[in-house]
Amino acid sequence: ARHRIVACVWHTDGMGSMHWLTRRLETAPPAILTAYAIVASFATYFCMYAFRKPFSAASYEGVAGVGDVELKTAFVISQLIGYTISKYLGIKVCSEMPRHRRALGLCVLIGIALASLLGFATLPTWGKILAIFINGLPLGMVWGLVVTFLEGRKTSEMMLAGLSCSYIIASGIVKDAGRWVMSDAGLGVSEFWMPFVTGLLFVPPFALAVALLSALPKPTEEDQALRHERTTMDGRERRAFTGRFLPGLIMLLVLYFFLTAFRDFRDNYGVEMFAELGLGGEPAIFSKTELPVAFGVMIVFAALTFVRDNRKGFLACYGIMITGMLMIGGATALLQAERIGGAAWMIWIGFGAYLAYVPFGSVLFDRLMAYTRATGTAVFAIYLCDAVGYTGSIGLQLFKDLFSSGSTRLEFFIQYCWFMTVVGVVLFVGSAVSFIRRTASASEPDPSLPLPEPK
Repeated sequence: ARHRIVACVWHTDGMGSMHWLTRRLETAPPAILTAYAIVASFATYFCMYAFRKPFSAASYEGVAGVGDVELKTAFVISQLIGYTISKYLGIKVCSEMPRHRRALGLCVLIGIALASLLGFATLPTWGKILAIFINGLPLGMVWGLVVTFLEGRKTSEMMLAGLSCSYIIASGIVKDAGRWVMSDAGLGVSEFWMPFVTGLLFVPPFALAVALLSALPKPTEEDQALRHERTTMDGRERRAFTGRFLPGLIMLLVLYFFLTAFRDFRDNYGVEMFAELGLGGEPAIFSKTELPVAFGVMIVFAALTFVRDNRKGFLACYGIMITGMLMIGGATALLQAERIGGAAWMIWIGFGAYLAYVPFGSVLFDRLMAYTRATGTAVFAIYLCDAVGYTGSIGLQLFKDLFSSGSTRLEFFIQYCWFMTVVGVVLFVGSAVSFIRRTASASEPDPSLPLPEPK
């Protein structure tokens, strides 16, 4: 069927086509298509992290900060501000972006990010802060554009679980790559040139990954029957969705405000906290602690694919997220009782945090859209949460340096683990109850969209 053939981004400039690959994927077995989608989306978002996170692998010690704020904190906050603004822009841009422009949009966003890293390398201190802010502006929209290729399919959980592993693994690996680029055994570049050089190394694999992602065929009629057709959303449809689920959304937004801050603090200051835990000299420590987390999260959420009932799948997401919050508190208790070491603690709190964090950017709202048959795209709700979440991340960075400067980053983070456990469980339970009440009248599946006849 001609209408099911998706043109690759390269048709824009007459650079050839990948129609042949799309046609073959249309007739491929579901397992092959799912594996292909995971690899293409994983690679795309993994490479994006090479333009976002390597700068945090350096400490920037010996260079004056901004007032009472350390220079690295100034860089982290500046990029977060740009990234947060990008999430607010993404609420509109990603939910309205037509399919045929998404791949080209991804390439343009990365091009802007790479150019800003060149400014980070060459400009004076104030210019570096501005450059890292500009770096965050395009990167916040990459996730939404990638998710739009995967949502609304019968194996979306498996695809999105694979995609989510990308940012769990990538953050540690690209920071290890950045440390290698600065080392004498590597390229020996300065800490300010390191982010640009690291990003430059990832340009070719990113371009290839985007080309492969753009060749994915559209969801089939069976996908649409099982998970509801996904469409772009205009302002009226976004307001209707928000009004329908407002109480539950508010609780999720408040929770994500603190959860994103938790996840980002662990990520951005991992170097310093590992040093306090006595693991600063451990080679490839980020890769060693993040890989188990990524594979554990992927297995848990991939298993949701086998829950065909969308209501049960939606509630299962909540069960997993609440378990993640309890895991953070349990691991912190064991650390303080000296029953586990620092590396094990970082693994377990990372596992718990990502069990709670990952569904916001993928399966939670995909299941909600399928369960309620709501019109639009899950990316809208994802970006609504992301915008608020990264605002919280900025707030936590400032709070630590301005109001808790007497404590080390490790001491501060341990206390935040306890706060996150209590607040997380309370708000997850409250929002789950709200969504259940709001969707109590929804029928599943919708009789107006019968499932296809068994083959």
